[in-house]
Amino acid sequence: MYVDIVPNRNSRPAILLREGWREGKRVRKRTIANISSWPRDQVERLRLVLKNVPLVHPDELFVIERSLPHGHVETILKTIRRLKLPALIHPRPSRQRDLVLAMIIQRLLQPASKLATTRLWHTTTLASELSLEEADEDDLYGAMDWLLQRQGRIEKKLAKRHLAEGDHVLYDVSSSFYEGHTCSLMQFGYSRDGKRGRPIVVYGVMADAAGCPVAVQAYPGNTGDPATVPDQVERIRRRFGLKRVVLVGDRGLLTQTQIKSLKRYPGLGWISALRHEAIRQLVEEETVQLSIFDERHLAEIRSEAYPGERLVVCHNPMLAEYRRNKRQDLLAGTEEALAKIAREVARRTKTPLLAPQIAEKVGRVKNRYKVAKHFEMVIEDGRFEYVRREEVIEREAQLDGFYIIRTSEPEERLATDDVVRSYKNLTNVERAFRSLKTVDLQIRPIRHRTEERVRAHLFLCLLSYYVEWHLRRALAPLLFDDEDLDAHRAKRDPVRPAQPSASAKRKKSKRTTEDGLPIHSFATLMAELGTRARHQCRVASDPEGSKLHRLTEATPLQQRAMELVKTFPVTTKSR
Repeated sequence: MYVDIVPNRNSRPAILLREGWREGKRVRKRTIANISSWPRDQVERLRLVLKNVPLVHPDELFVIERSLPHGHVETILKTIRRLKLPALIHPRPSRQRDLVLAMIIQRLLQPASKLATTRLWHTTTLASELSLEEADEDDLYGAMDWLLQRQGRIEKKLAKRHLAEGDHVLYDVSSSFYEGHTCSLMQFGYSRDGKRGRPIVVYGVMADAAGCPVAVQAYPGNTGDPATVPDQVERIRRRFGLKRVVLVGDRGLLTQTQIKSLKRYPGLGWISALRHEAIRQLVEEETVQLSIFDERHLAEIRSEAYPGERLVVCHNPMLAEYRRNKRQDLLAGTEEALAKIAREVARRTKTPLLAPQIAEKVGRVKNRYKVAKHFEMVIEDGRFEYVRREEVIEREAQLDGFYIIRTSEPEERLATDDVVRSYKNLTNVERAFRSLKTVDLQIRPIRHRTEERVRAHLFLCLLSYYVEWHLRRALAPLLFDDEDLDAHRAKRDPVRPAQPSASAKRKKSKRTTEDGLPIHSFATLMAELGTRARHQCRVASDPEGSKLHRLTEATPLQQRAMELVKTFPVTTKSR
């Protein structure tokens, strides 16, 4: 007997169990059973039995001792090697370099303290891939100290790779809170995390025009944002060796004072924005005619108050409506809270509220809604009155939706529309801060006690984001990210609200690729890749025998992810 597969032209092949014999010179055969409905593995086992091949159940042959998630580790490692990050960190292989790479990968997988890191990387194949099974937290601290000594050289290599003469350099500042009081960098200042009563560290991130991170610098928590700019200018010119760049920063960083200092550097340009007070002054001087924006939304002007600069006035009607509605909500909330205080003051006749008590209650309302300037208030012992300052409200509302971009770049180097686009590229740095501070990389809480370790921690997080930034671009077809964003930005209206591209809309509606693969967020895609495991097996009859390693067969999604990582273009700029 034997298994015979008979092809059919328009349907699946027929699988038949047949018996054959010979009559003279002719071969005869008879069908015993049609087993087309059998599972493929069952048919294969029957074929082997008929060939007299001995069968052994897998459980009797091999024992799986351990299974560890491997696919996400493999993907990140391939990305790191494709970026040539190991050689960028240090040209020669070393244990310290492997420890740094392991910390970068673990932060992408699951950020944790150094002690937890040494525990967590044994729950995946990370420790074995980099031969770090015996490493402990003290080894990681030593590797951080080693990395900090190389930060300047690494950032110089990153700048050489991603920045060239004449490029736009994005720069922005953020801060993170700190648990403790031992680090000299931790001072009380403006906390962007909303954590009152805790010291903070300020850090500035520099990136290229696309948002690829290049450098990070830590400052004491009481450092004002503009005070970090001169240090960054010196870094660009001296350490990176760039004489002709355009620094792009928001209005809080590139203040009028800082721009005056930038003018001392020939070849150094800037793009920033005017503050509300400066815009108001231009309107009152009639340098800006608001009426012309009833039909237009962008115009370039010149002002004697800003010699040698181009001013691009923008008006966004949707932004104007949003700010108008927000102001009305805040005014209504403030008025309701003040009315409650007024009723309480009027009710207290026997023991009137004193002026300091009333002021304290009013102060809490001011701090909550931030629109007290729009109210006229009278506070006396046993008396509290308030009224809206309608003329002030109307005067502020006139500028709703208006903003002015300022630049030193001449028109032959930067068109008017591109001035606005270049300033809006700062959202790329803001995206870096969101990734650093939230679930992706979790730069906070900062657990280190010394200034050197805090600086090393910030730099390690920057390198992790560097890998993530490239990994997101490589895996963009499998993510909800807009693959056509860069090309779309160069063509769309620079002032009006951004709209997703056709491909991004399709992703959100269909939630699958054109090949039928599911679209993921970055976190869920990493989790899906991690389901591809490495199994450690041994021969069942030999407990002390050699170990075998087998990988789970890759799913179509995992295969596609690996193809994207292997083929995505790594763009660099050589100088």
